[in-house]
Amino acid sequence: MAALTCTKITLLTIAAVVIQIIGLSLFVLGFFPVKPAISGISGPESFSSPVCRSAENYNYTNHSPEELKSLYLELSNISPSYDRLILMVVDGLPAEFILGRDDRPAQEFFRKSMPYTQSLLDKGVATGYHTKAAPPTVTMPRLKAMVSGSVGGFLDVALNFNTQELLDDNLIGQFFKIGWKMVMFGDETWLKLFPRSFARHDGVHSFFVKDTVQVDHNVSRHLDDELDKTDWKLLILHYLGLDHVGHTGGRNSVLMGPKLEEMDEVIKKIHRSMIQNQLGRTLLMVVSDHGMTENGNHGGASYEETDALMLLIGLRDYDHRPTTHKTVNQVDITPTMALLFGVPIPINSAGILIAETLKSLEGEQQLRALELNSWQIFRLLQAQLPDLSCSSSCGVDKDGRGSEIGECDSNMEEIFCCLYVKAAALHKSWKSCQVFGSNKVMDYSSAVLAYNNFLRTASEWLSRRATNKPVGVLTFGVTGMLISSLVLLCLLYQLEGDVHVIENRTSHIKSRMHKWHMDEIFAMSIVCFLVLSMGSSSLIEEEQYIWHFMTSTSNLLLLRKAIQSISSGNTQDQVSFIGRESKRRIIQMFSIIFVLISGRILRGWHQGGVNWTNFPDLSKWLENEGTAYIKPVQLVSLLLLITSGFYALAFLRPRKGFVIIVGLSFVFPAFLVLQYIIKYQRSDVPESSYSATLLVQLIYVIIGTSTFGIVVALPWFMPVRNPKGFSSHQNKALFVGIADSLYLIGLVYIICWCLLQLLLQQPINSAPILLLLVQILASMCFSSVTEPKPNQWVELASLYYLGMAGHFALGNTNTIATIDVAGAYMGVSSHSTILSGILMFIITYAAPMLALLSMLMNISLRSRISLVNAQDVDLQYMLKKTLAYPCLVPLGLNSIFLVAYTTILLLMRNHLFVWSVFSPKYMYVCATTACIYLGVIIVASTVFYTYSTLGLRKMWQAKIR
Repeated sequence: MAALTCTKITLLTIAAVVIQIIGLSLFVLGFFPVKPAISGISGPESFSSPVCRSAENYNYTNHSPEELKSLYLELSNISPSYDRLILMVVDGLPAEFILGRDDRPAQEFFRKSMPYTQSLLDKGVATGYHTKAAPPTVTMPRLKAMVSGSVGGFLDVALNFNTQELLDDNLIGQFFKIGWKMVMFGDETWLKLFPRSFARHDGVHSFFVKDTVQVDHNVSRHLDDELDKTDWKLLILHYLGLDHVGHTGGRNSVLMGPKLEEMDEVIKKIHRSMIQNQLGRTLLMVVSDHGMTENGNHGGASYEETDALMLLIGLRDYDHRPTTHKTVNQVDITPTMALLFGVPIPINSAGILIAETLKSLEGEQQLRALELNSWQIFRLLQAQLPDLSCSSSCGVDKDGRGSEIGECDSNMEEIFCCLYVKAAALHKSWKSCQVFGSNKVMDYSSAVLAYNNFLRTASEWLSRRATNKPVGVLTFGVTGMLISSLVLLCLLYQLEGDVHVIENRTSHIKSRMHKWHMDEIFAMSIVCFLVLSMGSSSLIEEEQYIWHFMTSTSNLLLLRKAIQSISSGNTQDQVSFIGRESKRRIIQMFSIIFVLISGRILRGWHQGGVNWTNFPDLSKWLENEGTAYIKPVQLVSLLLLITSGFYALAFLRPRKGFVIIVGLSFVFPAFLVLQYIIKYQRSDVPESSYSATLLVQLIYVIIGTSTFGIVVALPWFMPVRNPKGFSSHQNKALFVGIADSLYLIGLVYIICWCLLQLLLQQPINSAPILLLLVQILASMCFSSVTEPKPNQWVELASLYYLGMAGHFALGNTNTIATIDVAGAYMGVSSHSTILSGILMFIITYAAPMLALLSMLMNISLRSRISLVNAQDVDLQYMLKKTLAYPCLVPLGLNSIFLVAYTTILLLMRNHLFVWSVFSPKYMYVCATTACIYLGVIIVASTVFYTYSTLGLRKMWQAKIR
């Protein structure tokens, strides 16, 4: 096969990447669509029995709010239990802080932090529930679930950062239609979801997590005035401070206790106001949207994240005694509130009535409430199951036949019909018994049990039901990604063959046969093992163990290779340890030992993943010891990082002037980072003062301008001459200049990137950043002195693997909960979704991007080796070595993982953990793909600019001569 030209490689690579992006976009849009919803809103028709076709909306737009309210009361036959609702949302409050866990009371610290709330629970004045939140556990989809009862799609986690108006049927809209005046203070997400619903409001930014004080003060400052007013029917208070405390300091933050005490005082003030003002028909509902993990994050499906709270204070005729705290689903809030306040249940609600809240009603009204809930659920089933009909086999409205139905066991349509008919028949039987006065208690209990059985079965099915996915779109998406992967891998294979032929020709080796070495075989086996592990949910949750094991094993193989090299050297020439050869082998041995030691420390820094977070590790030990231990680690890490940078600069001894300039380019920002660490940074809560924000912004500017300035200026001023040991071939002088330029630019990239990470990462991650840099520099040093030289694609693959292992070594996992939100607001004076999103991406993908940027130094070292060994220099050959390889290797490896996991996700679409394990992992796969694209673009642009600039200088010099 003819050798590929650089132009063909470039065009085919770009085409493959474009096809991959299109295929990935099609698959994501097809696999994660917005869940289907019934159009329209619930009205008077919701109080009548469902018919064979979906009920049509009645025309009630001409009714005034009071007329509509009276009509609902007449049709429902259930009087509203309350006139006013105070909805207090404490963002991120885990239910176990208040109610305990596993039938055990709350910890003493939390009980003492909220004494008034605990007293209400102990006296039976307040009723507490664990409300299970469905993933993703972020604010916007959880608020939707509470007010609409619908289970959102997984992509709501992305929409959470750009909330749009909620057009689906919901409680806020139902209250608005009956003339309620509503007031909201707190999280501005409410204003985005319901932009024209509130008479008075004061919204605050929900993502500016450094603010833990003012964000709640802006809510409480309105409280006294609003409690004295009587014009509102719904008062929403959404407090964000506790969630922000969790993000910045975790569950055990020193600010958690005071924040809980603050929330307890708010509950105390509202409850006493209800008593003093004799607002007997006012219900105070205290809820949280989600919980939080030990480190204060959320978004995943662990118990700590899904354990949300609901406290009902002011229930009428409820048992005034402490009870065990029941667990309900968060969507159950919707039908419960609708029936308590006399409005139709929202049409897409999948929730079940919390029957205990209606104990003040007569038995007939309680059964009527269950009947209305069943009718609404049955209509939702009809919309999603076209074969669910009201034929004679279903018997929804038939007389007497439902009670004769035995066990319900068939397809889903018949099971739902059977359960519904049984409940309706038992309800009708109880009505008949009530007329004749016989055996009412037994029939009542049977009817309640039958309704609950139907509602529970239907709700669980609706909540976990996989959305119908467009097969054609998914097929095109997977096909596009597969084609792209094959093109990239074929290009890489052809490139390897072309380079191998050229190197053999220049080395006077005629054999075209390629013998596979141990490191090459193991590099391929890593890919195979990772692909196979993707089918296991447990291995996905604990993926960090795979990467650490694979990279450690790979490094041990390199150690074996170094020992064999020394042994062979002893056998061949005992004097070889004297002089240069001895120095080379010492560097080789110490380099791989540094890599192994760094890798072992990184492995023990953060461990536990998803299921074993209680495992002890170095980070937990340091955090328990406090700032006195963490601060010295930060300072030492910064000092050693700068030292490593200067040590790497020392390899360019003839370029002393450039070494000084480049060294100064990261000494000054390092000094500013040091100042920030000493003056502002604390291990528990980041400083959010104006001076700290200004200093961080200054560091951003200096790092950005110095990096950009060196990248642009260095190729213009780099001396182009033949160093000692090189032939006087003119092209070699040019390529040596290119190699030196790329080495310095790559070093500036990685040092400045590490300085940025020391600023943005949690203080506990300062040492892992240093160790990652040491690993990368030591591994490149090992490769540069090893004989025979390892294959270039193996070196680049090893850097890729180190980057992925480092990703998990920094505490990241495959759940959304480990994303560091607090660092995304460093240097941001006011909320900006774009800026915070960029910073969040930089923090999360610190290690993979560091590995990609370090490829420039690898390019430089490989270029020098090629120049020394080659008798002649070919531009096409050098471009393939310095540009094609660093782009195709990461793109090819990532394409394998992308296609493999896309296929796995498609096969697991009906798996129990598809939304809690496999889908979050796929989001990380997509984000990793974006990281690879960005890194490859930076590397390719830098190489292309350096070649172009030095080539232009060579042309000018030739003209002058």
